[in-house]
Amino acid sequence: MEFEKKQALFLDRDGVVNIEKEYLYKIEDFEFIDGIFELCRHYTHLGYLIFIVTNQSGIARAYYSEEDFSHLNEWMVAAFISKGVFISKVYHCPHYPEISGLCKCRKPEPGMLLEAQKEFNLDLEHSVIVGDKERDILAGINAGLRESYLLDETGQTRHSQATKIVTRLKDIWIK
Repeated sequence: MEFEKKQALFLDRDGVVNIEKEYLYKIEDFEFIDGIFELCRHYTHLGYLIFIVTNQSGIARAYYSEEDFSHLNEWMVAAFISKGVFISKVYHCPHYPEISGLCKCRKPEPGMLLEAQKEFNLDLEHSVIVGDKERDILAGINAGLRESYLLDETGQTRHSQATKIVTRLKDIWIK
């Protein structure tokens, strides 16, 4: 008997979940982006599992440790829970090519999404990714996702391989 595959909403962290701040690892510097909880509740209501997929080269660069990342991560996941959102898992790439060499998990490579697919029996073709950089969109495309959103709050991006460029998260679920 084959188990039913689930759809997923993949979110980049810095620039989608929280306001982009270089090498963010302190709770006191973390600010959620307006609309992130509503976006997640909308997709949860549709039956999607929620995942965060984030490049964290600050670990390879020794700006902060895996423990620092884990501490912030635990706090962030608890904050989501307090807003009625369950994050199935946070995947991160701690590598930086010039320091740790090439890897299969650093976006635009699809490694984190493919790992989630294996671990949670996901239907990637019918899943969605939201990112603030083209490498996020390319990771989704490289994993076989057909739907992607590039969040550009400045409205400056004119070209992307994303399904749609949005300036606010609520532009994704409010048609």
